[in-house]
Amino acid sequence: MHSRPPSHAEAVIIGAGVMGAAIAYHLARQGMRGVVLVERDIPGAGSTSKAAGGVRCQFSDEVNIALAMRSLEVLRGFETDFGTDIELVTNGYLFLLDSAEAADVFAANVALQQRMGLDSRMLSAAAAKELSPHINTDGLVAAAFNPDDGHCTPEAVVSGYIRAARDLGVTVLKSCEVTGIETSGTGAAGSRTIRSVVTTRGTIECPRVVCAAGAWSGLIGTMAGVDLPVEPLRREIMVSEPVGFDTTGMPFTIDFSTGFYFHPEGPGLLFGCPDETDVWGFSEKRDPDFLGCLSELIGRRAPGLADVRVKHGWAGLYEMTPDHNALIGQDPDLDGFFYACGFSGHGFLMGPAVGEVVADLVTGREPFVDVSPLDGRRFAAAAPRRELNIV
Repeated sequence: MHSRPPSHAEAVIIGAGVMGAAIAYHLARQGMRGVVLVERDIPGAGSTSKAAGGVRCQFSDEVNIALAMRSLEVLRGFETDFGTDIELVTNGYLFLLDSAEAADVFAANVALQQRMGLDSRMLSAAAAKELSPHINTDGLVAAAFNPDDGHCTPEAVVSGYIRAARDLGVTVLKSCEVTGIETSGTGAAGSRTIRSVVTTRGTIECPRVVCAAGAWSGLIGTMAGVDLPVEPLRREIMVSEPVGFDTTGMPFTIDFSTGFYFHPEGPGLLFGCPDETDVWGFSEKRDPDFLGCLSELIGRRAPGLADVRVKHGWAGLYEMTPDHNALIGQDPDLDGFFYACGFSGHGFLMGPAVGEVVADLVTGREPFVDVSPLDGRRFAAAAPRRELNIV
C-alpha cells in the first residue's frame, strides 16, 4: 500500500527519468529540503529506459556540446561517485555521410567541436570501414568521428541518481500520477504563482514545480497553463542474439541520411532506425513492419550484419520540439514553474548536466553554461535554434 505524499514541499519534480532524478539529486545536494520527485510509474520507466543509451558530444550547437561534454564527464566518474556500474563503453560515435552537403555541414560542426576541446575529426569512407568493418561504403563520401563518445545503461544511471537523492532526503513517489497544477493569481503577466500539485495520491502544496516529464511534458504544461511545444514521436529498437565475432572497439555507427544505427550490446548488437512513416502520439505499440524496414537498411549499409538473429525489441517515445532542441527555463508568467523537456532524442545523454543546470536555475545560481537560448520563448520570438545532428 502506498503512503500519502507529504502535504508540503519546497519543490515538486514531475517525472523520474534521468532528467527528473538528476534534478532532484542536485537540488538536495545544494541543500534544498522538502524535494519531492513524482513518477506515475517507476523511476526510469518512461523514455529513459527505452533509450539506446548513446552518449555523444557531436552536436552542431554550442550549448548542446557544452551540456553533452559535462554529462560525459559525469558519466565517466559515475561508478566512483554514485557506486553504480553503468557499463559505460567509449568506443566513439561514427557518423556515415553520403553527400557532399552533409560532409560540409559535419566538417563545420567538427571544427566547432574541436574549438570547444573535443577530439572529433573527419574521416574518409575507407577509414570509417576500418573502425566499423561490417559497413558497406558504397555511396559514402566521408564520416565524422569522436573517439570519446559511447554508450551506457540508462536504467543504471537513473538508479544511481535515485538512490543518491533518497540518501539526501528526497521523497520519491512511485505510481503517483499528476492530475492537476493549481495556481494563484489572475493570469496577467507575472501575476500567477504555483500553489500546489494535485496527484492521484493527494495534493502537495509547493512554491516550485519542475516539469521533467519527457514526451508527456506538453500535457503537464497544459495543466499549468504553460505552452510547452513537445510532441511524442515513436521510435523502435531491436537487440540481436549473440553474434559470432568480437565487437570490442566497435563504435556507435550511424548512417546519417537514413537514421539507421547500431552498437554493441552485451554479446549482441543493438539496432535502431526511424519508421518508414513517422508515428506521432503516445502509442508504444511495436510496428510489425519495423523489422522489414530495419533489415533493408542493414542489407544496404551493413551487409556484414545481415545474418544477425533477433533476440528482443521495444518501442519508446522521442520528445520532439519544432527545432529539435530542448526546452530549459522558467516560465515568465507563472512564478515557480520550471521545465526541462523536449530533448528530441538526446535527453538521456544530457541528463546529468541538465540536472545541475536546472537545480541552479531553481535556486537562483549561475549555471555552468548559459541555457537561455533554450528558453521556450524562442518560438514566440521566431528565434528557433536548430540542432542538425539529430538521430
